[in-house]
Amino acid sequence: MSLSNHKLQLVFWCGLMAFLVWDTTQTPPVDLRNEPPLIAAGSGKISSGGHCAIAK
Repeated sequence: MSLSNHKLQLVFWCGLMAFLVWDTTQTPPVDLRNEPPLIAAGSGKISSGGHCAIAK
């Protein structure tokens, strides 16, 4: 029973690492200077959505 659990853990971590490597290689880098502020109240800037929205 224990060996099966270790195999499942290994499959999980290998899958997670493969996903992270794929995601890192396929997505463009985030331009932090072009992101809207998290809270734009009183700053004079208008946020175009939540913190994950692309700045316009």
